Amino acid sequence: MIAALLLTTAGAEVPWNCADPQAQQEMNWCAAQDFHRADAALSAQWKLTSTEMKNRDTRDGKPADGRPGHMATLLTGQHAWLKFRDAQCDLEGYLFRGGSMEPLLVATCRTSLTEARTKQLKDLIEQQ
Repeated sequence: MIAALLLTTAGAEVPWNCADPQAQQEMNWCAAQDFHRADAALSAQWKLTSTEMKNRDTRDGKPADGRPGHMATLLTGQHAWLKFRDAQCDLEGYLFRGGSMEPLLVATCRTSLTEARTKQLKDLIEQQ
């Protein structure tokens, strides 16, 4: 739903005020913009964190216990987290399933979980 909303506004100047959205479509669009900003921050942090995990793998060498290294473990966790985020937020949106508020709830949830994940990734590289 968020993608469909964005396609209708792609390339167009949208005169909506996200500081004080009033109409539901405006709220949905602004929530989608918040999610895209959070997702861009997550992507930037991912690059930093994955680089650090690769560096730790290089520095530490192959684990003696046979378990995966830093980067492989991070990647597995990220894939699982993405599935969790999307499923959790779809579920939260089902409160208004098919209604005009569903995209708002889904986008708001994705923003919140994405911001929390960005902090987790940042904290990983600040450890040690």
